[in-house]
Amino acid sequence: MSQVWKEYQEKNKDRFLNEMLDLLRIPSISAKSEHKADMQKCAEAVKKSLLDAGCDKAEVMATDGHPAVYGEKLIDPSKPTVLVYGHYDVQPPEPLELWTNPPFEPTIVDGKIFARGSADDKGQFYMHVKALEILSKTNSMTTNIKFLIEGEEEVGSPNLGKFVAAHKDLLKADVILISDSSMLSMKNPSLDTGVRGLSYIEVEVTAANRDLHSGTYGGAVANPITILAKMIASCHDKNNHITIPGFYDDVVKAGKKERDLINKAPYSEREYKKDLGVKELWGEKGYTTYERTGIRPTIEVNGIWGGYTGEGAKTVLPSKATAKISARLVPNQSSKKITKKLLKYFQSIAPKSVTVKAFEHHGGEPYMTPIDSKGYLAAEKAVKTTFGKQPIPVRGGGSIPICSILEKELGIKIIFMGFGLDNDNLHSPNEKYNIENYYKGIETIPYFHKFFGEMS
Repeated sequence: MSQVWKEYQEKNKDRFLNEMLDLLRIPSISAKSEHKADMQKCAEAVKKSLLDAGCDKAEVMATDGHPAVYGEKLIDPSKPTVLVYGHYDVQPPEPLELWTNPPFEPTIVDGKIFARGSADDKGQFYMHVKALEILSKTNSMTTNIKFLIEGEEEVGSPNLGKFVAAHKDLLKADVILISDSSMLSMKNPSLDTGVRGLSYIEVEVTAANRDLHSGTYGGAVANPITILAKMIASCHDKNNHITIPGFYDDVVKAGKKERDLINKAPYSEREYKKDLGVKELWGEKGYTTYERTGIRPTIEVNGIWGGYTGEGAKTVLPSKATAKISARLVPNQSSKKITKKLLKYFQSIAPKSVTVKAFEHHGGEPYMTPIDSKGYLAAEKAVKTTFGKQPIPVRGGGSIPICSILEKELGIKIIFMGFGLDNDNLHSPNEKYNIENYYKGIETIPYFHKFFGEMS
């Protein structure tokens, strides 16, 4: 069967690539209301791609926000069913001036596709669409395949939980397969065994009722930027340990066995620093890089602003300063609990010279998948078949808010099978996805279906 799949992919590889590039040209930015029409356009394009690939049914379905796309190819009710999850929405591309090429004009340089959404997640979910096409057109399907491609993942999937709860029968499956994740490298393939949760808040600090002259009022009235900076700095101690009361209360610490397994992954600190352009790394004392980004919770400032930021100088003492702050969570931590702690902390430490408003944006729960499940073993065998190496189990550092909801509502496990790389610049300017990885994903995914069908 592998030869038939290879031949089909080779024959159609240029079309496979061009179709994905067309999808990348649609600025499906869920966070911006002015792109509502683009979101609908992209959803319709995803629907068409599913039908063209072999789905017997595909439709754009309304939610309380941006639409979701559902598709299915059902061959036999006695066969296991795989539900593929992905998202067609993308992050805002700003700052635009840092892009080498326009974010929605896909550009290929040295075998890399530069475009917003190339790795997160259009290029990755589209691998599954093309894998379905290969299986369908070569009459080699061993599983029923369903697709749920949403349009609000980048804003926390606020409406998908309700959608899933209302369509349990439609989405009924035996396992969920997601490629919204990465692997260590093409030389050292890996499979994520889980993702971290997320708590995202915004903090606004106000001092005077208007912007002031910094010479006339400086030294007499609190500067909200200074105050906010001090508040943020207080979130970590000298060992970069988070100081917020109760933050670690529910953290399940990884045992020696798991930590040893994580640290078996190939790692060069010199290459890591070189790639990022930093002289030294920063993080919680007592943990390695892989541990800091996988098994430990973190707090980061995602944006901060206030005062005058235009050209030239303006000696202003600003009235307000604002920051967006997120926490990445590990198993057993609750996003609701952590959000409450974050909001309480910033409100409680504020000096009387300012007022603080703090509110939640969105959140999601951490998720772990058992490595002895049929789904994981099928993914492991699929990767080993095409890469020639046993994949290394690692914990992903990112968050997919819908994971815990999907498992809760549908009662099935999630398998992460991503083909992106950590240096794909997700959420940053010049996001990219390697063509090699794209094709390797299309080659590997059919084997997952084959092995999962055999194991079920």
